[in-house]
Amino acid sequence: MREALEQPESGTRPGTGDAVVAWSARAGTLVPVFESVGTVDQVAVEERAGGLARRSIKRESKLWALDLAVRMMDLTTLEGKDTPGRVRALCAKARRPHASDPSIPSVAAVCVYPALIDEAKRALAGSAIKVASVATAFPSGQTFFEVKLAETRAAVEAGADEIDMVIDRGAFLRGDYRTVFDEIVAVKAACGAAHLKVILETGELGTYDDVRRASLLAMAAGADFIKTSTGKVQPAATLPVTLVMLEAIRDFHRQTGRAVGMKAAGGIRTAKEAIAYLVVVYETLGPRWMTPDLFRFGASSLLNDVLMQIRKERSGRYQGTDYFSID
Repeated sequence: MREALEQPESGTRPGTGDAVVAWSARAGTLVPVFESVGTVDQVAVEERAGGLARRSIKRESKLWALDLAVRMMDLTTLEGKDTPGRVRALCAKARRPHASDPSIPSVAAVCVYPALIDEAKRALAGSAIKVASVATAFPSGQTFFEVKLAETRAAVEAGADEIDMVIDRGAFLRGDYRTVFDEIVAVKAACGAAHLKVILETGELGTYDDVRRASLLAMAAGADFIKTSTGKVQPAATLPVTLVMLEAIRDFHRQTGRAVGMKAAGGIRTAKEAIAYLVVVYETLGPRWMTPDLFRFGASSLLNDVLMQIRKERSGRYQGTDYFSID
């Protein structure tokens, strides 16, 4: 993979431009600079994403990429039936993804509902694995602003290292960008030292232009990461949507010098798909972003497929699913 990644693919890069917003002290409002956002070329972005997904990867590079994919994963359980026992089991898998193979690295984080943060913290004590918590009325975002801030503060006080917030899609889609911006700013302040991932729920935004606009808006408001989706809405993560968000990160970094991370979540189920995402990240943002500090996968069923592919690449044969614990 590393050799393949060193061979850039030519082609039109869609959706280039400067940051999406400027603060007007005179007007006291958030001014969308639509002429700077640019229009995303749908055909170009889908062709480029498709071309990168077909990139051929050598065996040694594939093993490196699969190992990296494990280290980039956020193991997640966000169900109404979640229990302390379920969270402890997930944390055990996060520490040791393959019980009989100590060479497999730990994952990046475990993501849970706020009420289960304390359980996750105890289960992960002594490890470098982060505890992430959803907040701000996940997954809808439809509650009072004060409640969103209170939930964020409570999650941080409980020990969350990372907060995954959802934007108010209703406000965004009716053009009330000021409300979306102000909420992100306030939630970021409530996070304190915890990192903030801003979930755009791209499946509800409808167009690549709005995905780009929401990405730049979230970064301008202080997001440490931008994230595709909650996993509760389809479509969730797709390669073209991820490419649009990565292009926005690239342009924002060029203008501000601030490196923002990206999390692709929802619908990524196979090792082949994960490698395709890593190729797109490398080709768009370069080697600096090939780290769990700046790119993550929201994983549920993905991990076991990656583990099976690692086994196949090492031994030449698949290991059955019975050899892996259920996420």
